[in-house]
Amino acid sequence: MFVLGNFVKAVAMILDMGLTFFMWLIIIRALISWVSPDPFNPIVQFLIRATEPILRPIQRALPPMSGLDLSPLVAIFIIYFLQAFLIRTLYDIATRMG
Repeated sequence: MFVLGNFVKAVAMILDMGLTFFMWLIIIRALISWVSPDPFNPIVQFLIRATEPILRPIQRALPPMSGLDLSPLVAIFIIYFLQAFLIRTLYDIATRMG
């Protein structure tokens, strides 16, 4: 049973790192958007392609706020929630299995 516990713990660690990486991508995209980046820059294109699947549905769900895009903030709150709830739950499950 400890093998399954270790597997769940490894999955939790990978998910936690992935969520943290994605949060930083969102933060960098939000910061870059303040300076009118070159849309043909490969880094800017990567940031947009990587974060758009998460930010676009949030942008559609939020009402317009006089030109402010609050979708990165909402996405970061969602990531924090997932890290506080899902990741910690997986760690607790792994601890009880091992």
